[in-house]
Amino acid sequence: MGGSVRLTIAKNAAANVARGTASALVALAVPPFLTRALPPEKYGAWVLVSQLAAYVAYLEFGIHTAVGRFVAHGNERSDFEHRNRIVNTAFASLSAAGLLAMMLIALFVAILPRFFREMPAGLYPDVRIALALVGGSLALGLPASVFSGIFVGIQRYDILAVILAGPRILSAVLVVVIARHGGGIPAMALCTAGVTLASYALQWFMYRRYAPDIRLSPQLVSRDAARELAGYCASLTVWSFGMLLVSGLDLLLVGIFDFEKVAFYAVAASLVTFFVGLQNAVFSAMIPSTAVLHARGDSWALGRMVIDGTRYGMFLLLLTGIPLLLAAKPILRIWVGPVYAVQAAVFLQVLVAANIVRLSLAPYAATLVGTGQQRLVILIPIVEAIANLLISVMAGYYWGALGVAFGTLCGAFIALGGHVFYSMRRTTGIRFSIREYIVRSLLRPVLCALPVVLVLLIQNTLGDLRDPMRLLTLLLGGTVAAYCSWRWGLIGSDRERILALGRLSRL
Repeated sequence: MGGSVRLTIAKNAAANVARGTASALVALAVPPFLTRALPPEKYGAWVLVSQLAAYVAYLEFGIHTAVGRFVAHGNERSDFEHRNRIVNTAFASLSAAGLLAMMLIALFVAILPRFFREMPAGLYPDVRIALALVGGSLALGLPASVFSGIFVGIQRYDILAVILAGPRILSAVLVVVIARHGGGIPAMALCTAGVTLASYALQWFMYRRYAPDIRLSPQLVSRDAARELAGYCASLTVWSFGMLLVSGLDLLLVGIFDFEKVAFYAVAASLVTFFVGLQNAVFSAMIPSTAVLHARGDSWALGRMVIDGTRYGMFLLLLTGIPLLLAAKPILRIWVGPVYAVQAAVFLQVLVAANIVRLSLAPYAATLVGTGQQRLVILIPIVEAIANLLISVMAGYYWGALGVAFGTLCGAFIALGGHVFYSMRRTTGIRFSIREYIVRSLLRPVLCALPVVLVLLIQNTLGDLRDPMRLLTLLLGGTVAAYCSWRWGLIGSDRERILALGRLSRL
């Protein structure tokens, strides 16, 4: 992998991390205020509205990702006419999807009480109004995802971070202010919808300023481009709806089977969003760079990107996930209070474990998307989605919210095993050793983290936080884990790059 490509990925990843951090901070900062300002049933209703409205994004059908890929590919080959036809056809397709989303929202608003029979009847009017406002604004904005796809394609993740993270932060602040001053769910929804609509105008303005050569014109809509988009997005759509069945339906299922636990499950899911968003932000930056390497036909560089990216990703996952696994109750107690800590801890532990397993595949998935090979490996997402849904529904029926979380964990192991032992053997154009992938990228980071895991387990038996033995054992475990990571977790080139950065920082 060339130095310029590595630098571009690093810059894009930094911008994505900033955007992901902003989203993570919103996910972390908002619940403590809302859980204290709203009773659990109202907070549960609000997060259900947010989740149901978010389903609109699944009607995007992966076109945003396709636009980013085709813009990067077209710019690399100077095929600007084809690039523009793809962009315009994508805009027309998403406009039609927006109309479909509006109709589906109206239908769900009408039949909402049939789904959530355990919801207090007094909440139905507010939830209906809120869903119409928030869901409607997202439906109107589906075509605007083309603009964010363009910024992905021209690798201006810094702009993307501003136009996506800024409105999200503003909306969160206004919602908290409204809730703390006694505003109801409809007022919170009206505020959210207003900021969302304003963000689309911002995206249009930034597109006109930074990518004026990519024209929007109905004359550039093309049947050939539509067929090409459909071919590229078919497997992305399968992946997307697979993820909907894997984790996107969790809150909906909890609302159906165990509504009184929705607020507690949502709190756990919000905390999980922190490291999920961070991981996805880092590795989605690989997509345009992998498209460039694919255009050059450099299969070995693509394989090395998967190996190295997975190893770094596992260290990141373990660094953020282990504290959540082993200190769930204390973290929740500080964050949202003792009542939520007792109710939500087990949900948090199960969901964190599931996402550590699933997100270990993020670099491989990003490389597949960047090289346009996701269509070769759609079987495993389908199998995972069906298994996850069936297990979640059956376990949710008998065990409520905990059963839904258990289904997510089972699906994660199915996904990992399926991709390692089936999908990776069918991938073409990305050359790497599966044995190296398992040993160096997955097992080594896990083994290096074992000292910290043991220390945190021991600390649970040592009593009060003021006990000096807790600090001593934590320092000892951290030192051993850091040594193991440096000595065995990283390879020689990793250490050389870190030492080089250290020397540069002293200059």
